[in-house]
Amino acid sequence: MHIFGLSAFRCVVLSGTALAALTSAPPAAAQVNPADTGASAEEARQNEQAGDVILVTARRREESLQDTPIAISAFSAETLEDRQIVQTSDLERITPSLQFKPAGQLSGNSASSVVFIRGIGQLDPTAAVDPGVGIYIDEVYVGRAAGGTIEFGDIASVEVLRGPQGTLFGRNTIGGAILVRTREPEFGEFSGRARMRFGQYDLFEGFAALNVPLGDTLAARISGGIRERQGYVIREFDNRDLGNESVRSGNAALRWEPSPAFEVNLRADYTRRDENGAPFVFAGINERAPVPAIVSVAAGCPGATIPFAPLAPGNPRFGAPNVPLIDDARCANDFQARGNFVNGGTAPVLSESEVWGVSGTATYELSDAFTVKSITAYRSTESRGIRDADNTPFEILTTDVGSQSDQFSQELQLQYNSDRVSAIIGGYYFDEDTTERATVFLAFPPSPPVIGSVLNGGPGSRDLQFSDLETRSLAAFGEVSFEVLEGLELTGGLRYTEDRKTYAGTVFNLFPSTLPDPDPLPVLAIPEGGPLFIYSRPFEDTFTALTGSASAAYTFTDWLNAYVSYARSFKSGGFNTRYNAPPAGFVPVPFDEESVNSYEVGAKMDFGDLRLNLAAFQANYTDIQLVFRQGPVPLLFNAGEARIRGFEAEATYNPYGSGLRIDAGLSVLDDEIRTITPVPGTTATVAPGDDLPLTPSFQGNIAIGYEIDVSPRVTVTPRVDGSYTSSLTFITGSVPEIEQDGYFVGNASIEVEIDDTYRIQAGVINALDEEYLIQGNASLGTLGYAEKIFARPRNWYVQVSTEF
Repeated sequence: MHIFGLSAFRCVVLSGTALAALTSAPPAAAQVNPADTGASAEEARQNEQAGDVILVTARRREESLQDTPIAISAFSAETLEDRQIVQTSDLERITPSLQFKPAGQLSGNSASSVVFIRGIGQLDPTAAVDPGVGIYIDEVYVGRAAGGTIEFGDIASVEVLRGPQGTLFGRNTIGGAILVRTREPEFGEFSGRARMRFGQYDLFEGFAALNVPLGDTLAARISGGIRERQGYVIREFDNRDLGNESVRSGNAALRWEPSPAFEVNLRADYTRRDENGAPFVFAGINERAPVPAIVSVAAGCPGATIPFAPLAPGNPRFGAPNVPLIDDARCANDFQARGNFVNGGTAPVLSESEVWGVSGTATYELSDAFTVKSITAYRSTESRGIRDADNTPFEILTTDVGSQSDQFSQELQLQYNSDRVSAIIGGYYFDEDTTERATVFLAFPPSPPVIGSVLNGGPGSRDLQFSDLETRSLAAFGEVSFEVLEGLELTGGLRYTEDRKTYAGTVFNLFPSTLPDPDPLPVLAIPEGGPLFIYSRPFEDTFTALTGSASAAYTFTDWLNAYVSYARSFKSGGFNTRYNAPPAGFVPVPFDEESVNSYEVGAKMDFGDLRLNLAAFQANYTDIQLVFRQGPVPLLFNAGEARIRGFEAEATYNPYGSGLRIDAGLSVLDDEIRTITPVPGTTATVAPGDDLPLTPSFQGNIAIGYEIDVSPRVTVTPRVDGSYTSSLTFITGSVPEIEQDGYFVGNASIEVEIDDTYRIQAGVINALDEEYLIQGNASLGTLGYAEKIFARPRNWYVQVSTEF
C-alpha cells in the first residue's frame, strides 16, 4: 500500500545523505545551498542527492541539517526506497533510539502505532490516551494511533526529531516527532511515476502518480495505490490468515502561486484497510491464575479444580514442576501453543481502518524578512480491531474496540529572517471529538455467584463500554535564534499549552455474553443480571504547561559544528475508560500529565567524504503514566520516575568519484526506573529496577551499496544492509514470555537502472529468516494469558518502476 501521496508543502530538500541513524543517507560533500543558485525545488533535490547540503525544517524553517542544533535523522524518498523502508514502522531499522511497532497491544488493530523515541512514548493506543511521539503529515498533527502507521507512496521526505520538541511541535512530542512530507505539484511540465511490485505471500503492489500543470502558476498532482498480501499466521480453527494486507489509497494536491510572494497548497488523502486481524499467537498461560482454572474445570479438564488448577505449566515459575503437565485440549495450559506462526484462537478477529483528511496551507511573504503562514486541516479516523487475546479455543478474553475520531486544527505563524536573527511566533488550536465503543468478552463475570453458570457450561460475561471524549487545545509559542558572534548562535523558545479533556461514558456488564446489546441503553440494571454503571454527566479536567527549549551552537571550522541544548515537554493527562466494576463514587479514575527535562550535547562533522554526527543526552522523566491493574483491568496512573541516558551516532561514507556508499548508525540507551508510587487497590506491573518498555540498550545498523556503470545507459547497484537490536521488553515489568533477546535482521537487493528512467529491483527481506518479536502483551497475574507477534519470515520481491 502507498498512502499520503499528496503534494507536500514547500518541498523539503532532504536527501539520502541524511545521516539518519541506521540509514542509507546520501554522500556528504560541500554544503552548497540550492537556494543560492536559483535552482528549482526538484533541481535542489537532485543537487542534494549528488552530495550537497541537506535541508530540514525541524525549526519550522529551511536550514542545513548540519547547522541545526537538534538530533535529526532525515531521509529522502529515494533513500527510503533503496533501504526497503515502505512504511513508518520500518523507520526503526534506520533511526537511532526509535522503536515503532504496529498493532497496539490492547487494540487488535494492525494499523495502530506504538512509538517510542529514547525510551519515551505510550503503550496504550486507545482514544483516552495521547501518543508520546507526535506524527505530522505535511505539518498536520495526526491525533490517533490508528493513523500513525503510514505507507510511503508519493513521498518527498521524512524527518525524525529525537528528544522533546515542546516549543514548535507542541502536541504530544514528549519523546520526539516524526515529520512526513509528500511531494508537491511542479509547474511547467506533465510528468509521472509508477511502480509495480510482486513477491512472496502473493504480494501485489501498484502505485502511480501524475503531475499535471494547469498554467504557469497552477499545478495539480494525483496519486493512488493498492497493496495486497497474504498473512503469515494461520488460524487452525478456520484457516484464516492473520497479518495480511489489503489497502487502497487515493491522494490529490493543488498548488497555486499567483505571485512570487504568495503560495497556496491544498491537499486531500484517503486510505482504507480491510484486513483479517493482527497476527498475535499464544505466548503462555499461568495455569494457577483464576480464569484458566475456571475454564479448565468448565471444559472438563482432568484433575482441574477451583480456585487453582493443579496443573504444572510449561514455565516452571507457575505451579509445581513435579506435577505432570496434561496434554489435553480441555486444559488451559501451555499445550495450547501452536508455534510461532499458528494461532489457536476461535473468537472473531478483525482489523480495519478508514482515514482521510484535507488541509490547506497558505504562505505570504510580507517582505524580504517577514512571512505569514496559515495551516488549516481536518482529519477523520475510523477504526476497529477485534482480538482473541488468549489465542486459545477458550473464551478467556476477547476485545472488540471501535473508534470514530474527527479533528480540526488551525495554526498561524509569523516568521522573521535576517542575516543574524531568525524568529517565529505562532498560535495553535486543536479540536478533537472521539466516540469509542469497547466490548470485552470475559470467561466469567466479576461477581462470584455467576461462576456456577460457567462451570455448568454457560458462557461468560461481556463488558460494554461507550466513551465520548473531547480534547480542546490552545497554544501560543515563540522562538528566537540570534547569531551573537560570528559562528555562535543562541536560541531560546517557549510554548504555553492548555489542554481541556472531557469524558462522558457508559459502562455495564451483560451475562451471559450471548445477550444482544440493549438498544436503547437501559437506565436501570439489566433484568438478566449484571451491574450497570452510567456516568450521567461529562467529567472535565484542564492541563496547562509552560514548556520550552534553549540551545547554543558554535561553528568551530567549516567541518565541525557543535551544540548544547535543553528541552522540556509534557503530555497531558485524562480519564481512564476501562472498568468492569464501578469506581469509587461512580467517578472515572483520572490520571495527570507527565513531563520530561532533557539535556543534550552534540557535534556534526564533515571530513571530506565522511559525515559523522554525534549526540549524547540525559532525560529526567517524571510522573510517568504507567499501567497498574485493578483486578484484570488495566488503568493508567502517574506512578513513576525514571532517568534515561543515551549516546547516538550516524555516519555516511561516499568517496568522491566512487560508486561506494556506506551508511551506519547506532544508539546506546541506559534507562533506570528510580521510583514507583504504590496505588491503593491496584497491582503494580512494574518495579524500580525494571526496564522501560521498548528501550533496547543498543541499536545499530549498516548499509553498503556500490553503483557500477555497466554502460553509459545502464547502472547496476547491489546493496546489503542489516540492523541489530539488543534485548527489549514490550510492556512495563518483567514478563519472560514476551521478552525478546537481541536479534539481527539482514536485507539484500540488486537494482538495474536504464537511461535514468527505468528501474528494476529484486530483493530479499529478512534474508537470514530471523524469528523475532515485534509486539507482545500479557496479563499473567490476573486473566492468566500472554500473547505475541513475530515479524514476517524471509520473503522476496521484484519491483519495476519508471518516471517520465
